[in-house]
Amino acid sequence: MTALPGETPGTDDAPAEDAPAAPAPGGGADGPSPDGPTAGPDAAEAQEAAAGGAAGADAVDVVAEAASASSEEPPEAVEESAKTEKPSEAANSSVASADGSAAEETSETSADGSESAEASADGSETAEGSADAAPAAELSEAQAELAAQRELRERIEKRKAEKAAPISAGGGLSGTAADLLAAVRAVESGEKAGTAFFARTAPDPAPAPASPRPAPAAAQPPRPAVPEVPAPQAASPEALEAVRAVLAQGGAPEALARPAVDALGEQAAELLRTDPWHLLAVSGVRPEQADGFARALLGSECGPDDGRRTAALVGRLLEQAALRGHTALDAAAVRTALAGHAVRDPDAAVLNAVEEGVALLFGEGGDAEPDETDAEDGEQDEDGVREADPTADADAAPLRMFLGLDRYALAEESLADGLARLVNTCEKTADWTEAAAGAPSPSAAELIRTVASAGLVVHSGGEAARAEPAALIAAARGLGLRAVGAAHSEDGRRRLAAATGDPATAVTLAGLLSGAQGPGRDEDGALALDLLVVLDAPQLDVEGAAVLVEALADGARLVLSGDPGVLGSAGAGRVFADVLAARACPQVVSRTPDPGPIGELVSGIGIGELNQVDAPGKEVVIVPVRDAGEAVHRTVQLVADSVPRAFSIPAEETQVITVGHGGAAGTRALNEALKQRLNPGPGRFGGFDPGDRVVHVPAPGRAVPGVVRSADGEGLHLDCGGVPVVVPQERVESSVRHGWALSAHQAAGMRWPAAVVVLPGDAAQGLSRPWVYTAFGRGERHLSVVHGADRALPHAVAEVPAQERTTRLRPLLEALLTPDAASPTG
Repeated sequence: MTALPGETPGTDDAPAEDAPAAPAPGGGADGPSPDGPTAGPDAAEAQEAAAGGAAGADAVDVVAEAASASSEEPPEAVEESAKTEKPSEAANSSVASADGSAAEETSETSADGSESAEASADGSETAEGSADAAPAAELSEAQAELAAQRELRERIEKRKAEKAAPISAGGGLSGTAADLLAAVRAVESGEKAGTAFFARTAPDPAPAPASPRPAPAAAQPPRPAVPEVPAPQAASPEALEAVRAVLAQGGAPEALARPAVDALGEQAAELLRTDPWHLLAVSGVRPEQADGFARALLGSECGPDDGRRTAALVGRLLEQAALRGHTALDAAAVRTALAGHAVRDPDAAVLNAVEEGVALLFGEGGDAEPDETDAEDGEQDEDGVREADPTADADAAPLRMFLGLDRYALAEESLADGLARLVNTCEKTADWTEAAAGAPSPSAAELIRTVASAGLVVHSGGEAARAEPAALIAAARGLGLRAVGAAHSEDGRRRLAAATGDPATAVTLAGLLSGAQGPGRDEDGALALDLLVVLDAPQLDVEGAAVLVEALADGARLVLSGDPGVLGSAGAGRVFADVLAARACPQVVSRTPDPGPIGELVSGIGIGELNQVDAPGKEVVIVPVRDAGEAVHRTVQLVADSVPRAFSIPAEETQVITVGHGGAAGTRALNEALKQRLNPGPGRFGGFDPGDRVVHVPAPGRAVPGVVRSADGEGLHLDCGGVPVVVPQERVESSVRHGWALSAHQAAGMRWPAAVVVLPGDAAQGLSRPWVYTAFGRGERHLSVVHGADRALPHAVAEVPAQERTTRLRPLLEALLTPDAASPTG
């Protein structure tokens, strides 16, 4: 393979050559386990692999999930439960391991960094709600995203209620897509039965206006202010007791009572009694465990094709797909997965799930119009769609049916509508020529000129290209405009503030939406901004992006800036990539290369080449290792001794990045070894000691590095980039983990003076070009690669691109935005 140059700084290692061949187990750092739970901390890791383009996971491989061959490790509690259960207690055994799974998951769901969002929908509830309320100051920051999402839903419901007739969504659609939308609307209005169009009868998804919003000069209805985030409500003793009784009746452990109430609400006991498969809403519970619980409660009344069971399975499959970044799934893949769960009639199961409102049905491609008579008579093909007319155009694309959860359908439709609104309401005749003339680089001048005449602009480039959005913000403020830049992390905010020279110009996305940072809201409830530049835009998931765009006033300008080569968002969707692919707005590609050996190395990786680079100052070093044990040993040596001695970079400014959380060289093993060397202690504060480096996950998808300062009755006191944070005692176990070693997803959007990337031999399946690109780009001055993956590294860089995510945003944008809205440049 092409070797990276260098040697271990400050040691006697020989210059790096090709790493020796290392044993390559069949799995990655977190190998497949047929018995592992389908949600939880390791499900988060599975989503990270899929979101980042891991080679070992198919982007839509719900069949593997259906066979329980997920990429999670079975938690120890599950294994122990399997050993101790009596074979005769079949029903209890079927759920008993769920206790361990749920307990382990609760302790790690949010804590695995940005992959905690990856954990599950139930994990997000755990991250957001606990038995006791967090301090108000923390809630406004930690739960800003969810509060804004609730605000978005309230706004849409209010707009719907104010109109006499249903609001027409997708007015820019045509052909089959428009026909499908009309069919759904007919079912929703009661004009036709749900089976007529194989569509749902549940409440309406959020619609989008059929025409652009009026120009800024026109009178606009007031926007409601962002509601305050309510404190999480503790489950009532009565609800908990009722759930315990139902769980005991079904042979399930009582430890699931609180998670069940958190997931299902105060009516959890009644829901579980009438529909035992609601237990699948509890994190860590697997389908076979829910089946055992149902058999114990219902006896012979239930079977594999019970509508309650199949609807719950469809919902679960879509939730699991969302963990891997998808906002929708091909209906054929869902049917195949259902067959893997012993469902004898997958077609009827999918139809039932749509009619029950568990999932929404979408069509893409094709020109065939639905035929009402055929649909009502049940004359459908295996996709639930009328066979195409033999006389139809042979070149027409076949109609594909997709299933999705309404939350993501709502977000994608709202986001597409919001982006179209910004494009159509922006003043396109502004003259910023003079401001562009004073730009520090040609790329910055091009960006300024482009933004002057567009409401939505996409800017792409590497780390050095961040100077261009900074120049744009400075130029806009010089013109008297209210302009700020929002970064994914506190570290990104500091780097942007340093580039602009004005701390007031830089915020985090969470701080901006919560009101803790930035200009606040105007009298209509919109952000008081004329220009918003979002850095690290690939980290935007579809729900967060919808909330952000909805908060911008008509006439405001939005710039999405980021590096297309990095890993995608922790949450569902691929907003940055979809906006780029739709080509519905101007695109500016930076011509500013990243400097130095690290920049040269990362730039080559971005185009699929692992090049040897000149590193006279040992900026890039490769450290060959034979096995995972040696990888851990050498990593500790680098962080504690070699890098500080050779580069005067202290251990607290060196970040270790590895492929997975489990395994012999995953984040857990590395953090344990690094704590023993760098800050040994008894872990008297829930496993932590003052001085421990940690990562705090206040909300799904947000990993905030910090340092433990102390602990008292209020909770664990952290210093997160200069911001004091108090984590309540009951949330420490689920939302705080040691942070000397992170995954690449957790590290995305941040940089450190030095980075040590660990590639053990069992990491091969977790490697992809975006993963390597992201991990290798986290070091500013120095990069050490602890390399035992042999030829898996160059193979991943050359041949393993990002895994595709199934989303609907791109076609929605293409339908709503006119071709002349885009004027690609660069």
